[in-house]
Amino acid sequence: MRVVSLMLPEHLDISEPELKILLAGELYEREKLSLGQAADLAGLSKRAFIEIMGMYGFSLFSKSEEDLLTDVANA
Repeated sequence: MRVVSLMLPEHLDISEPELKILLAGELYEREKLSLGQAADLAGLSKRAFIEIMGMYGFSLFSKSEEDLLTDVANA
């Protein structure tokens, strides 16, 4: 695991847990992390991460038509 340090502007009112959720959600949407990996990065269970994603405007569903059709076929 790699540690990253960020210098955030003083006026930016964001907590570390919220920043982790935002980063994890973005990386999940970009298909850089699996759902489990994103949940781990956010410090949440998969279920909690799934529930909170919508609150932050992230989608659980892939933007790829092929992935969506595979998900529907496997449902």
